[in-house]
Amino acid sequence: MAFILGCALTVLTLLVQTAGITALIEWLRRVVPGELRYQGMAHAATLVMRTTIALLVLQGLSILLWAGCYRWFCFSSWASAFYFSGSTYSTVGYGDVVLPPQWRTLGPMESILGVLMCGLSVSLLFALINRLVSQEDGRTAHHGRG
Repeated sequence: MAFILGCALTVLTLLVQTAGITALIEWLRRVVPGELRYQGMAHAATLVMRTTIALLVLQGLSILLWAGCYRWFCFSSWASAFYFSGSTYSTVGYGDVVLPPQWRTLGPMESILGVLMCGLSVSLLFALINRLVSQEDGRTAHHGRG
């Protein structure tokens, strides 16, 4: 039962994450080329901050999804469920709150998924910053010639 539930949660998490990342990419495609030209570093920093906040919200939704499952099947309080999910998703895994034996398969599944989804978020931030730096380098090279 735990493995099947874990697979269902994995699919739901992937749907949430890919929909969110896709929406962010579409937003960034609209914003980056036009809005950032000649806008300066403060504007670029604001864009990185806004993107980071959106990614944190997206990760929080995934943690909440798993916490809902833990609350339903494993823990008597939302605080314990959310705490366990957050520490597991982030792979901190304190170990002070543990799943009942029949549900322990869920922990490693959430951890692996958390690593992958955090990596996906970091790669999006890296792509954004790389784009911002390359645009800045292009403006510097262009202004330096003339």
